[in-house]
Amino acid sequence: MRFIGNKELITSEIRDLLEEKGLTNSGLTLFDAFCGTGAISDALKESFNIVANDMLRWCVIYTRGRVCANNCFFENLGFDPFKYFNSNKKIVKGFFYKTYSPGGSKRMYFSIENAGRIDYFRTTIESWKDDVLINENEYSFLMASLIESVSVVSNTAGVYGAFLKHWDSRATKPIEFKKVNFNSSLHNEAEFINSKLEDIVSEISCDILYIDPPYTQNQYGTQYHLLETLVLYDNPSVSKITGSRSTTPMRSDWSKDYKSHILLDKILAKTKAKHIVFSYSKDGFMSKSFIEACLKRYGKTETFVCKKLTYRKYTNFKSKEKNDHFEYLFYVERKSEEELVYESPLNYIGSKAKMALFIKQNVSNEFNSFVDAFGGGFNVGINIEANRVVYNDINHFVSNLVASFKITDTYQYILYLKRVIKKFGLIPEDSQSYIKVRNYYNSLSFEKRDPKLLYAVILYGYNQQIRFNGNHDFNNPVGMRWFNDKVLEKMISFSRVIKEKNIFFESKDYHETYYELGKKTFTYLDPPYMLTNGSYNDGKRGFQGWNSETEKKFFDFVDKLNDENKSFMISYVLEHKGKVNGQFKEWIKKGGYNIIEVDPVLGNNRKEILITNYSDNVKTTLYHKKQIPEEV
Repeated sequence: MRFIGNKELITSEIRDLLEEKGLTNSGLTLFDAFCGTGAISDALKESFNIVANDMLRWCVIYTRGRVCANNCFFENLGFDPFKYFNSNKKIVKGFFYKTYSPGGSKRMYFSIENAGRIDYFRTTIESWKDDVLINENEYSFLMASLIESVSVVSNTAGVYGAFLKHWDSRATKPIEFKKVNFNSSLHNEAEFINSKLEDIVSEISCDILYIDPPYTQNQYGTQYHLLETLVLYDNPSVSKITGSRSTTPMRSDWSKDYKSHILLDKILAKTKAKHIVFSYSKDGFMSKSFIEACLKRYGKTETFVCKKLTYRKYTNFKSKEKNDHFEYLFYVERKSEEELVYESPLNYIGSKAKMALFIKQNVSNEFNSFVDAFGGGFNVGINIEANRVVYNDINHFVSNLVASFKITDTYQYILYLKRVIKKFGLIPEDSQSYIKVRNYYNSLSFEKRDPKLLYAVILYGYNQQIRFNGNHDFNNPVGMRWFNDKVLEKMISFSRVIKEKNIFFESKDYHETYYELGKKTFTYLDPPYMLTNGSYNDGKRGFQGWNSETEKKFFDFVDKLNDENKSFMISYVLEHKGKVNGQFKEWIKKGGYNIIEVDPVLGNNRKEILITNYSDNVKTTLYHKKQIPEEV
């Protein structure tokens, strides 16, 4: 049958990809999450165990009918139902006759004769099921065949959103009850589910997740309402003109821009599958770069594959195209939960985004609460599993900004940013529009400065950095960056995780967080570095700077944690451009603390180290075993 986004033409490409990865005929389970008309489930049913799902009931029935067709023998029925139906001319003046033909309405979906035949086929199949003359697979096979037969004589342009106002020649031909097309191979184990993917993805045990979501605003529930009614046959109330049942229960957020982005992140985060296969049109809401960033967030980068497939796009007489239609086929092997790292959507100076996984692997395992005392962009705390996480940053603008990703609905946040961008005409390197929005933000009183507005300003500033002057006005100059797909991906994944975790936000000097620290608390500290200088520690931004005196107070605070047997980790740069922080070096030695060296690649090409008061991790090197250069 004609179906928007049908994958019949690329099933061989998908099979070839799975064979290249050595996944076929290995007893694995493939989850066909948007099964549609069952092209993938039917094509691969002999190579995998299949779990097929769709939010539309007719799609699930149609797919099951195709997948299980070879197991349909109609032994209890005692005769061939196809020959039986085609050997008589019985009609029933039922719901389709009265609703979708001139027999009882002005609607012209079917001729009077064909509508009566459809009602006859439908009621007869249901009676056979009620009398236990056919099983579930046989019922689905007959229903799939009925759907196929109906599509041949429907007086539509290919979908059922509306009927034609004249009779197409094929619609006037007598309907024939014909078998649905199916792969002649026998199927392995098969399960069929009728639900929204986002509601069940975390519950489905599978090895391979294949996703082929809607990619435009077309709602399949609207376009195929008639087939849903044919399957349910529940005599629904219908609209006056098109005769459509209520489509609200069938509406999908995958057919909405940005909601589809948010859903893709959720699906990839929650699936149990080790392998992800994703097909998507170049004409869809999500760009290739966003999808790639998302897949690489959850998948192993070295396994990522993107193939560009060309095939003729489905068209009807109103939408004929001469150009080829490109479809992307993606594959990635998913990371383990331990390997996953989320990145802040803020480009904070001194960011630990690259080091986050290394830090995560080296924290002590015995804690209930985690305090990120110099939170910044929150690249560390967001990746820590704890019953309670405390984010703290002395800069209340930054603390409120990070908190905004937790308290604001992600979809509404994106729409807000888009409105601001449109209102001020923000584009990269355009100082006029940028200064206009920056001045507007600074003109507001502190209590009216919306963190979301600040984020919009940051996105178009120099290197997307966060910089204030002594009066707490934002003063970063215009930049070359913008709200691009990679930033969008970071924002969406970060926002989902920060909402899921039990996180508390503070804006205090780090030592004021002490009341948070119980014996089961781990404290992570990423203080300003004496050997480097940033906008957060130069003392010129309306916030306290960092010098040798404040550093000594920092030593006292950490020593107090150690004296009370509270685990801590410090990120620091002890050596930079030939200079060594002797004061810090002596403090480490005096305390007998441990040092973990960080690969310079992870430390932004700086000699970063981690300092801890525990040495139970295999990557830890004791201080006295490590040579530290003398101060220059």
